Amino acid sequence: MQYIHCLNNISNYGTDLLPGSYELTDEFGKATGVLVRSAAMHDMEFPESLLAIARAGAGVNNIPLDRCAEEGIVVFNTPGANANAVKEIVICALLLGSRGIVEGIEWCRDNADDENIAKSVEKAKKAFAGREILGKKLGVIGLGAIGAQVANTAIDLGMDVYGYDPYVSVGAAWRMASSVHHVTNLDDIFRECDYITIHVPAVEGTIGMVDERACSLMKDGAVFLNFSRDTLVNNEAMAAALESGKVHAYITDFATPDVMKMNGAIVLPHLGASTAEAEDNCAMMAVRELVDYIENGTIVNSVNYPACDMGVCPEGAGRVAVFHENVPNTVSQITNVFGASGVNIENLTNKSKGNHAYTLLDLSEPAPEEVVAKLQAIEGVRRVRVVC
Repeated sequence: MQYIHCLNNISNYGTDLLPGSYELTDEFGKATGVLVRSAAMHDMEFPESLLAIARAGAGVNNIPLDRCAEEGIVVFNTPGANANAVKEIVICALLLGSRGIVEGIEWCRDNADDENIAKSVEKAKKAFAGREILGKKLGVIGLGAIGAQVANTAIDLGMDVYGYDPYVSVGAAWRMASSVHHVTNLDDIFRECDYITIHVPAVEGTIGMVDERACSLMKDGAVFLNFSRDTLVNNEAMAAALESGKVHAYITDFATPDVMKMNGAIVLPHLGASTAEAEDNCAMMAVRELVDYIENGTIVNSVNYPACDMGVCPEGAGRVAVFHENVPNTVSQITNVFGASGVNIENLTNKSKGNHAYTLLDLSEPAPEEVVAKLQAIEGVRRVRVVC
């Protein structure tokens, strides 16, 4: 029996996909796999039984990735599962930033007791007049699952779209409309675009990338949208740009004390992926990743180990997964253990991601216990798992 522990409420659409040999448990200490959304895991100690953590969402800053890698625990996320939900709210934000919608709603509420509000509004609405997005330039920083969808929808709305992503995947490129202009210099996005939306992860090199210099390059009256991560934007620089009028509006999905003090900021309470459909999609994708890994050793959409897929576990034979440091001679030591024990290797895949490597081996027979022990004794080997 495989035990799955949910650290947050996970959609039944996902947990209902668990096979009959799986059982949900409230006991974290005996979990084989964990499903999580936002629960903080950095201070948690992981049981030896834990094989994998699946995050029902894209961001994984609530999970200690390096420590998990060192313990041979694979961490998955669900890129693209909530892309449509975020895309829709970004399009909503474009309209909020171009028309005085929020200000107009607030005016109506503030004047709700005015018996002549129908006449008063005709004079007041001039203060909330905005502009149309048709024909305006939109810069999309990051062309992954979300950024590509935003770009395509903006094209359909008649915007002139410019995209920047030095690491754009072939799949994302195929999904994007051919009319999206590919920009190779990020500064051109800041200089040329009336609206800018950012869709990149918060990692070294992107944290604080929207700084004083970036804001100074923006067109006067630009609108900046952040539905990715709050740390991508330097709050002091953005506040100054809003005060000076350089930036007309900053629309963000991240309510922090600094952002709440900004004049000209429209702040949403992290609603980007908060739809029933997105939660269902993320849960289903997370469960499928978790089960495929537990059953077959397959790694897809891991953030701390490389992708690896050798198909379904062979019947009547054996499959062993070895987690190890990415250093020379480790694979040869692994194969030598099997050769010295007279166990034939039918197939082998070795993949690496930074300092972390994953070797998956199909054998002519189930791996004997003494072989597993010898593998575990190799220097640099973190974990050995008998998959089947």
